[in-house]
Amino acid sequence: MTDEQIPGFSTRAIHAGQEADPATGAVVTPIYQVSTYKQDGVGALRTGLGTGYEYSRSGNPTRTSLETQLAALEQGAAGFAFASGLAAEDAILRALCRPGDHVVIPNDAYGGTYRLVKKVAEPWGVEHTPVDLADLDAVRGAVRPGRTRLVWLETPTNPLLTVGDIAAIAEIAHAAGALLVVDNTFATPYLQTPLTLGADLVVHSTTKYAGGHSDVVGGAVVVRDGDDGRGESLAERIGFHQNSMGAVPGPFDSWLVQRGLKTLAVRMERHCDNAERVVEFLQSHPRVTRILYPGLPEHRNHDVAARQMKRFGGMISFRTASVDDALAVCGATELFTLGESLGGVESLVEHPGKMTHASVAGSLLEVPDDLVRLSVGIEDADDLVADLAQALG
Repeated sequence: MTDEQIPGFSTRAIHAGQEADPATGAVVTPIYQVSTYKQDGVGALRTGLGTGYEYSRSGNPTRTSLETQLAALEQGAAGFAFASGLAAEDAILRALCRPGDHVVIPNDAYGGTYRLVKKVAEPWGVEHTPVDLADLDAVRGAVRPGRTRLVWLETPTNPLLTVGDIAAIAEIAHAAGALLVVDNTFATPYLQTPLTLGADLVVHSTTKYAGGHSDVVGGAVVVRDGDDGRGESLAERIGFHQNSMGAVPGPFDSWLVQRGLKTLAVRMERHCDNAERVVEFLQSHPRVTRILYPGLPEHRNHDVAARQMKRFGGMISFRTASVDDALAVCGATELFTLGESLGGVESLVEHPGKMTHASVAGSLLEVPDDLVRLSVGIEDADDLVADLAQALG
């Protein structure tokens, strides 16, 4: 299918996997709050929404609708919903890696990802190398042909907003016989679609922008069409582990994420608008020593971000003169709520070193202690700027 034949993003978000309910004609996918299903005979599953159902760990119509929607938005072959972003990441590692394999990860990866790789996968026998994924030569040097199974890319990264070149890193990974996984949580499929740039799998914490309202925890994996490099279908490998491990979202959580995705495009435009206003304010403030935002021309790999992203997102990190200054800002905001997570309609502020990234303290992935991270919401931009102005003093 050519690009001209693919419906627009918002059209797919609203319609993909969301046909009217066959029983009632309801235009919104119902919450199928059910654990098991009547079968038409021994081994003969009743079909609904085009798929047979027997037990809701294996499949649920509400979850199927969400997974179809996710695949359409990422332009992938198949989507899989999980109970959290880390459950989705764990499924990738277990489905595709074996003891003795090697994984390349960002040297500024999300702390939970690093903890999963270091504390869970490494004792199982999977080695890893942290590397600056904005440096293509460093990536080439970290990859071990024949042993590296996955190159794991966040772009932009959490919380340093580093940008990696998806297409270039895909070429490096594939040349070494590895697969490229892209954590697309910060950018969302509205701002970038890694599978169209050469990635093999995309992973999300749907808790964040996909759900968008800070009222659900979830995760997702979307895969390209094709095999896993060892002769098995990528979709079948992830699907098998999703069912076998059982870390699936319930129907209500699936419904909440699906509802959030319908407005992702309009929300992301407002997130980006507001972030640009906040960055403009921060640039002129004397207590801010550095701003980390891909939209700034001086940002490292800004040109890559401009090429592979539609806009630059709603996440901003900035540095202050000291850890005390950073903590003071986090404690003084009134409209920006002090809290972990991101991507909701409300603005959040946090100190990564003592909050979301405390698990990487003392490691190669430790973040600066004077760093403040903002998740810029969709409130009125003037109010957000005024709140930061009074917090910074």
